[in-house]
Amino acid sequence: MNTDLHAGSSRVWVLADDRAGNRSQCLGVAEALGLEYQVKEITYSPWAALPNSVLGASFIGLHQLSRAQLTPPWPEVVIAAGRRTAPVARRIGRLGGSGCGLFQIMHPGAGAGEFALIAQPNHDQPSQGGNIIPITGAPHRLTAQRLAQETTTWQGRFDGLARPWVALIVGGSTRRRRFTLDMARELGAQASKLALLAGGSLLVSTSRRTGEATETLIDAITAPNRIFRWDTGSEEDNPYHGYLALADAVVVSGDSVSMCTEACAGTGPVYIYAPSALTVPKHARLHAELYQLGYARPLTGAYEAWSHPPLNPAIEVAAEIKKRLGV
Repeated sequence: MNTDLHAGSSRVWVLADDRAGNRSQCLGVAEALGLEYQVKEITYSPWAALPNSVLGASFIGLHQLSRAQLTPPWPEVVIAAGRRTAPVARRIGRLGGSGCGLFQIMHPGAGAGEFALIAQPNHDQPSQGGNIIPITGAPHRLTAQRLAQETTTWQGRFDGLARPWVALIVGGSTRRRRFTLDMARELGAQASKLALLAGGSLLVSTSRRTGEATETLIDAITAPNRIFRWDTGSEEDNPYHGYLALADAVVVSGDSVSMCTEACAGTGPVYIYAPSALTVPKHARLHAELYQLGYARPLTGAYEAWSHPPLNPAIEVAAEIKKRLGV
């Protein structure tokens, strides 16, 4: 597909729904694309729960306020992620005609042939097709430039802590697996052991999903630390991106594809905590791929300084979009 898109164009739409991971992936690709874009906020109606084979190419699953903002002129590029955005993207594509290209992150299910490109993670065991490209992990927004900005923003805030700084990024329970108190205790102890063996400190960030295990995790931490807790209601700036920018190494719980991929955005050591009771099969496949490619290693408590190339599939996806657009 060829188009007259150029750096000053605003004919790129990002369909951004209520799932933070999907949103980050779309924005990461849009930013890597380097073209001006508009974010279209997507809010779903109860009809969105229907299978995509039933919804077809339609706006049926959208709240009326979302439908109201999807009007001509139609875009030349639509970037979306996840199953629920697919019927919306397909409808926009049909309204926009041959000049509208659909670029989807993760397989859309029904109607896959209508998409110019589908970026499907290897851990989802991609289908075969000329419009499908396999990627490692999830696209994100942590480019080298963004990490440099975060370094400037957070510089000097942790200088009282001994280096190396080890970022401990903690997720928690998912729909299918529970992050138990025993897991929290083990993670806190192993991350502390790793930091102490290196003579350094922990930069800790819990998440909304850490839940009741937060206190247990913190009690198990024995290394010098700086801790950000989601459950305190604090107005303190979230240091998540600052931690990843400044850390000499990262320990991450393996319950989130986005967190594991973002942990590999820099070049320092990455250690994944992934006990079998917490790890669903697709996450296990991602971890195995990251280990095989040299981006990460399993967390054992041992520390070793090593490096790897930055990982950000958004750059790869954006390059493929440009290729298919002829930009």
